Amino acid sequence: MVPELTTFAPGVVAAMRAELPAVAEQTVAAIVVEVPGYTEAFRGDMGRAIENAVQLALGGFLELATATSVADPSRPIGPALEGAYALGRGEARSGRSMDALLAAYRVGARVAWRHMSATAVAAGMPVDSLARFAELVFAYIDQLSASSVAGHADQLATSGRFRRRHLERLAELLLTGSPAYDLVAAAERADWTPPRTLTAVLLPEVRARGALGQLDARTLQSGEDLPGAEPAAERAVLLVPDAEGFARATLLRALQGREAVVGPPRPWQEARASYSRALRALQLGLRPDGDAPVDTEQRLADLVLRADGEALADLRAQVLAPLDGLGAGPREKLVETLRSWLLLHGRRERIAAELFVHPQTVRYRMGQLRELFGSRLDDPQCVLELTLALAAREP
Repeated sequence: MVPELTTFAPGVVAAMRAELPAVAEQTVAAIVVEVPGYTEAFRGDMGRAIENAVQLALGGFLELATATSVADPSRPIGPALEGAYALGRGEARSGRSMDALLAAYRVGARVAWRHMSATAVAAGMPVDSLARFAELVFAYIDQLSASSVAGHADQLATSGRFRRRHLERLAELLLTGSPAYDLVAAAERADWTPPRTLTAVLLPEVRARGALGQLDARTLQSGEDLPGAEPAAERAVLLVPDAEGFARATLLRALQGREAVVGPPRPWQEARASYSRALRALQLGLRPDGDAPVDTEQRLADLVLRADGEALADLRAQVLAPLDGLGAGPREKLVETLRSWLLLHGRRERIAAELFVHPQTVRYRMGQLRELFGSRLDDPQCVLELTLALAAREP
């Protein structure tokens, strides 16, 4: 807060006002020397603009110094505070922190105080009023600094929101398979450097934030409903950069216990293909082993076999028709044995180990199956159809 106002003698104020251009010029020169971050910024037109801003600030101070307590003390310095706020926003837009600007305020306060106090004393200001004058100067600088800090913070918050919206828009365009020129333009607007590949990850929304903290900072997250997904699914989609090769193993570890489904890596402009694969696995109900995510690269056979669930069901009914006359228990045992016989190429000892039965039991069951299927178990086409029908794991 600015201290209680004191009205200075008209002659003192007139003398200080006459010195404003010179004080402003000296203030800018000192800042250029003492604040390296502004050496280039203060050259040419920018330097003249900032010099005018310094004069405005100093003029605002003099208005404050000559105001009476009857008036609103914030009104004389309103334009100066607005200018300080704009300076803070400009610093944020240029990508600079507040360090340089606050240092400039400190240098400016020192230089302005030195020259204006000398002018005021020469114009007749009593020496015992100098302390009051100094208090007013530095309180005023604190107000300007606070206004610039507010401008800087507001600009960062605004630009952060804009960038988040641009990133979400980019993710939406990628997931809907937009043309390459739209994707490149959206990436530029979002200030996002495209990677080689993107890998789609589907996971519950409540787990997305925790996952993001462990993934590449360039990871995109869709802010919209997932294309093609059920609206009530409440799932998020992440697009993770360059998660192929060894990096994929790192990604899968980061997704442990997060109920995630992971698509294949694809060139970044073809991220929709990765998303479509992951979404298909989710829709087919593929389940992970324990806490591990569903890795679609390891479930390709399941995806192929379950691409048409109705056709698969029809195929099973057709090729297993010879077992229709059996009860549920015997049928289940023979189906398990036939599946193992097909997948383990008839190796009886391994089949017995997988089924936890004696090899003689395997031999007995295979005898039953040969009686039921006859020569079809030696027909390559029938063996192919049986393998397709029985190889798919339950979702």
